[in-house]
Amino acid sequence: MKRFLSPKGLIGLGLIVLVLVAAVLAPLLLPADLATKMSMSSRLRPPSSAHWLGTDQLGRDLFYRVMLGGQTSLKIAGAAVVMSIVLGLPIGMLAGYYRGHVDNVLMRLVDTLLSFPALLLALTISAMLGPSLPNTIIAIGVAFTPFLARIIRGEALRVVQMPYVEAARAAGTNDLQMIRRHILPNIMPPIIVQATISLAFAILAEAGLSFLGLGTQPPQSSWGLMIQASRDYLDVAPWTALVPGAAVAVTVLGLNMSGDILRDVFDPRAN
Repeated sequence: MKRFLSPKGLIGLGLIVLVLVAAVLAPLLLPADLATKMSMSSRLRPPSSAHWLGTDQLGRDLFYRVMLGGQTSLKIAGAAVVMSIVLGLPIGMLAGYYRGHVDNVLMRLVDTLLSFPALLLALTISAMLGPSLPNTIIAIGVAFTPFLARIIRGEALRVVQMPYVEAARAAGTNDLQMIRRHILPNIMPPIIVQATISLAFAILAEAGLSFLGLGTQPPQSSWGLMIQASRDYLDVAPWTALVPGAAVAVTVLGLNMSGDILRDVFDPRAN
């Protein structure tokens, strides 16, 4: 707890809370048309008292646009990480618990996926499925699955050798009960830590896919799509890219800092 309440932990937590409040609560409290209202007479205006973060090429207020885009980016990243856990948990658990041939077959599949960079794998899947919000979630979720599976398998291998597991096995506990009662609860901390870090990378992946035209599609808004739309105006209106870029950077920084603190808290070797 002391580590989590350290300056680093508080800064990371504060950044995450700030992003969540801006992305989730603010659009619910503000008029819906503020983020989509176009005004060609106000296009590419710099930050001012009327438009705190400036306007984009269609005259839309970037302050509200970045909050609306945050909802989409966080939704995609969160759903993708949940999907990677749902897919990676049984793979890693079965490989670590049964070992032998089961471990060899499953880990060779995981190694095959790990041979591709995660973003390249996500790009390939998204290109095959077509650009859309659900397909972006699937692409990122599948791309991150082997990383989760590897970590879960390693933790399962460690826990399965613990004395209390051997005692439960000697007492006649079946495999399902063994996994549910003794192994899964003891490997959750590393999963939580990895999920936090994966969430940061998922936001970057979504931004990359949307920037390349394989992620979120108009009229939906996301940080990556905002950066992609601003590429033709960087010389005259750099704030159109800096605002969503800063939102991505702040969110990733907060998640990475929180992930480091969680890793220290859950690490049994930490003093």
